Amino acid sequence: MTPGQTAKPVWKDPLTILITGATGGIGAALARRYARPGRTLILHGRDSGRLGVLARECEASGAHVVSVIFDLRNAAEATRTLRTATSGRAIDLAIVSAGVTHAIGDGEEVESWEVAREVLAVNLDGAIVTIAAVLADMRRRAAGQIAIMSSLSAYYGLPITPTYCASKAALKAYGEALRGWLAPQGIGVSVVLAGFVHTGMMARFPGATPGALTAGQAALRIERGLAANSARIAFPPALAWGAWWLAVLPAALSQRLVRAFGYGA
Repeated sequence: MTPGQTAKPVWKDPLTILITGATGGIGAALARRYARPGRTLILHGRDSGRLGVLARECEASGAHVVSVIFDLRNAAEATRTLRTATSGRAIDLAIVSAGVTHAIGDGEEVESWEVAREVLAVNLDGAIVTIAAVLADMRRRAAGQIAIMSSLSAYYGLPITPTYCASKAALKAYGEALRGWLAPQGIGVSVVLAGFVHTGMMARFPGATPGALTAGQAALRIERGLAANSARIAFPPALAWGAWWLAVLPAALSQRLVRAFGYGA
């Protein structure tokens, strides 16, 4: 590098990428998009069979793959495994995409404390644990990028999935706060506000799914947004626009609109 030049931001061409929840629909699609010669992918999942198939696909595309299996609900195990897997490797991009959901059913099928705690343990606690495991090294290097998988439901909570919406709203606020803190240190943070995507998780959603994208289409939008270091990567555009309005309209009107679209409990 000659005097006066600055290093290219890692988001322009990340070489070592960590993806949690890689066996999920969007996580797997992202792994496939980023798999290419010269790249190292550290892929996390809980299903060893699915993780093995994905790893072989990515290796066939030329990537070097490190597979890690651990339970994000166990903070000590997650931290230990992540630090071991990333030891000696500079993580350029950490995509925090592991997540679960739960919808309120009829009668007694409510969100008990145990159900709510499990959703929060994976979606929120697991995300914070993952970021904590890689952030110290990023700060030492003054380089790196973090992508946090939130949801358009972070703008306005849907009565049929209260704890899931709460977890995604927390991730949105957390990611936006991290971006403001870490940007001066050379670290990019993007919050992914995903709409409906054809995955196993969406198949369990008990309401309408307008504008649903394939996992591959979602991964393409996320990859492009991360390459631009966008603060928010929201899609599809029309649904993102509508979700934003739910957050700013009077609450009574937003509640009526949510019920009209079939998302009442």
